[in-house]
Amino acid sequence: MSLLPRRALITGIRGFTGRYMAAELRTHGYEVFGLGSQPSDEPGYHQVDLLDPDAVKQAVQLIRPDVVLHLAALAFVGHGNPNGFYQVHLIGTRNLLEALAASVSNLDCVLLASSANVYGNGVGGMLSEATTPLPANDYAVSKLAMEYLAALWMERLPLVIARPFNYSGVGQAENFLLPKIVSHFRRRATRIELGNLDVWRDFSDVRAVVQAYRSLIEVKPLGQTVNVCSGRTHSLGEIIDICQAVTGHSMEVAVNPAFVRANEVKTLCGDATRLRSLIGSWETPSLEGTLRWMLAAGE
Repeated sequence: MSLLPRRALITGIRGFTGRYMAAELRTHGYEVFGLGSQPSDEPGYHQVDLLDPDAVKQAVQLIRPDVVLHLAALAFVGHGNPNGFYQVHLIGTRNLLEALAASVSNLDCVLLASSANVYGNGVGGMLSEATTPLPANDYAVSKLAMEYLAALWMERLPLVIARPFNYSGVGQAENFLLPKIVSHFRRRATRIELGNLDVWRDFSDVRAVVQAYRSLIEVKPLGQTVNVCSGRTHSLGEIIDICQAVTGHSMEVAVNPAFVRANEVKTLCGDATRLRSLIGSWETPSLEGTLRWMLAAGE
């Protein structure tokens, strides 16, 4: 007698990470359902505004998931309306947790995607989960507030909090750093305008990130916060150099003061010790490998 596939609910399923998450789970035998704010005729998809608690509760009662991956977010730090971060990350998350606690008794794990931005720019070196958060912008404050909110539900729900550092891949919007640079190289532009050039980031590949998320919901380290990161940093200059070497194209790199954020986090490097202790051997492709994949997309 075969067991029914586990039912997975992904919020933000039509977003950049959500699409890869859905593919990862389906590959591993999950029946995937999704919530999103825009209309779609994709199977298992429900158009739901997370700010509408009744609609969220109805969808959760209908789907009755075994696992939940809460990826819905305003992901761009420079988003023009700071209030939107708090509405989506705080109120939307509370509505989801309330609905899950009230409606689903068979939950195995709920993964909440926070952000390494909560660490801010006050501490250098390798940032572990024990690093004191010092959020430096509204996006990061709203994500940290979501983590504190989640603590109120730890006794009622099987929660895990993931703090991903920067990651990228094919399909990410061009207002993010790597896709913007890749787009300029793919169309062989003569000039690119960027913000702060003196930034170092810990980059992972979205395909590895969703593998880590799936592993976490299967290991179920309930109540824990887990960095998802490579443990290596790369400068903006290195990214430009890799793209130039791969494409054979060079361009002028100019700093546009309008793109420079005063509260920019200069260096973010994560300590992935806890992640690997929980899920075993895990590696993200090299940054060059990710960039080659992105540069080749659509050729």
